[in-house]
Amino acid sequence: MSRIWLINPYSSTPSTGMGGRHHYLARELARLGHDVTLVAARRHHLLRQDVDTDQLPEEEIVEGYRFIRIDVPRYSNAHDKRRILAWFVFTARLFQLRRRLGEKPDAVLYSSPHPIGYLAAERVARGCGARLIFEVRDIWPLTLVEVGGFSPRHPFIRFLQWIEDRAYKNADRVVSNLEGAVGHMTTRGMNANKFTWIANGIAPDEVANPDALPADVAAQIPTEGLRIAYTGTLGVANSLETLIDAATLLRDLPDVHVIIVGQGGERALLQDKRDKAQLNNVHFLNRVQKKQVQSVLAACDACYIGWLDSPLYKWGIAANKIPEYLVSGRPVLHSFSGGYDPVVKFDCGITVPAGDPQALANAIRMLHAMPEAERLRRGENGREAAFEHYDYAKLARRMEEVLVA
Repeated sequence: MSRIWLINPYSSTPSTGMGGRHHYLARELARLGHDVTLVAARRHHLLRQDVDTDQLPEEEIVEGYRFIRIDVPRYSNAHDKRRILAWFVFTARLFQLRRRLGEKPDAVLYSSPHPIGYLAAERVARGCGARLIFEVRDIWPLTLVEVGGFSPRHPFIRFLQWIEDRAYKNADRVVSNLEGAVGHMTTRGMNANKFTWIANGIAPDEVANPDALPADVAAQIPTEGLRIAYTGTLGVANSLETLIDAATLLRDLPDVHVIIVGQGGERALLQDKRDKAQLNNVHFLNRVQKKQVQSVLAACDACYIGWLDSPLYKWGIAANKIPEYLVSGRPVLHSFSGGYDPVVKFDCGITVPAGDPQALANAIRMLHAMPEAERLRRGENGREAAFEHYDYAKLARRMEEVLVA
């Protein structure tokens, strides 16, 4: 049995947010017999809006592991500049984590939705002789340069680059949910032997027994035709404009329906685009609970996921919705121009170039004309891949090999 600390500023529990990667990995590592602590910020933009963060306990036991919250300043959304202040406060308070908990870990993993906290995680791990693992989920600062438009010469970008390079050099092992990330990491001087790919996954016990949709939500999903679902955040990076533009090219197929489920900064703009185009085949539904996502997908015939056309994605992709879509048994329409495409890898749908509405409309026509048996075959390919490659119980055993050498 090893004492393992997993540090991710944006972690949550199923009662406060999506739960997600580190909740499930912590749960499964605890089931393997380890003493697991998951450390997160008390406040962040990925928590549910109805959660009173002031009332959350500093420490609680969640499904066999300990969840620790570190106080940080409040900020309103992902684009609020106070979010960066929260990064630095979280990092400063991480330095006190060992004193706060009164124990020494055997392994410390720092996950980098932002990389600043790595500096404190390294100090904590080295101070008590613990194994140090750096986990990359977004490649920083490359993401800010490629997607955010920042100059590589910006002082803050240079600071983040120094942290990234330091982490690749000093960490005992490096993990990423991006399958091809090692290709980038070696260009920054990392030894490729340090790398392990561990995908985002699914919890079979949850997807096997999804919660039913409320009657008013279920009533908004058409009962006939080809129903294409998108579930998740409605943001620029999700390329939903491409989907709506494709829908405008399908007016001659009135039985094709696009169902967009979720909230986000782009929702009002997307709805306005739908209304100006006078599209009757695009339906917006409010966000559903995580345990209801599979019920939405079960009521539809295909799933959509899209990306920007960016060189950033040549290292792979790791959206949580990918394993969720695969396990649904529905074929996936993928608007993507990067590398390590799971839809192509597992033959579980149709991939078209990112940002190309005409190509996406053609793919939808292909799916519309496709025999049901072929649709089912592709969907079943994805479902088999989900249980074989994305089961968090299996992923946790791979993580255990990294954490406990």
